Amino acid sequence: MPTFSAYDTTRLAYHLVGEGEPLICLPGGPMRASACLGELGGLGAVRQLVLLDLRGTGDSAAPEDPATYRCDRLVDDVEALREHLGLDRIDLLAHSAGANLAQLYAARHPERLRTLTLITPPPRPPVSPSPTRTCATRPGCAAANPGTPRHGPPRRRCSRAGPSPSCGPPSGRSPTAAGTVRRRPTPPPPPGRPTPRRAAGTTTARTTPPPPSRPCAS
Repeated sequence: MPTFSAYDTTRLAYHLVGEGEPLICLPGGPMRASACLGELGGLGAVRQLVLLDLRGTGDSAAPEDPATYRCDRLVDDVEALREHLGLDRIDLLAHSAGANLAQLYAARHPERLRTLTLITPPPRPPVSPSPTRTCATRPGCAAANPGTPRHGPPRRRCSRAGPSPSCGPPSGRSPTAAGTVRRRPTPPPPPGRPTPRRAAGTTTARTTPPPPSRPCAS
């Protein structure tokens, strides 16, 4: 069983099946041993299958840093295998969840890839974090700018007591001083109906209607 050293000195293993031009194969799972691939339905009869055991699976050693299990970090393991085999360009085959790793490798090292074969890949392509756009480069990041909220600079707000000089009153409304009460004007009476008037010093008494009469008993 051949092995090689990864970028962080983790010992990784791979298995050779068949003879011919090498074809690097990445298992799915995710994180399943390469033994699950077998001979890929007889493909080992025409190509030499290089079945890679990803770190922590199969015969490969587990890394000291668990963060290196991340899919975008495993790209460096595939590149280390290419350098170990002495290949300028490689043919890469990946199954199931291993297709995410293969696509990330193709995006990072397109000049090292000759062919790419994906077997039952996931429906969504992987998203690789940008190495150039980190938290420190985002203008609204709290880590880059202490005292700044996480979602960008604070918005200006008007006080309830009155308008703020920075934002001014809302459009179409006049400012009102704090503590004053704005009275609603009385609507005019409908046309054709006279407005009732009362003499000064007089009051209007409210009359009570008489009770209904009851019929006499026979």
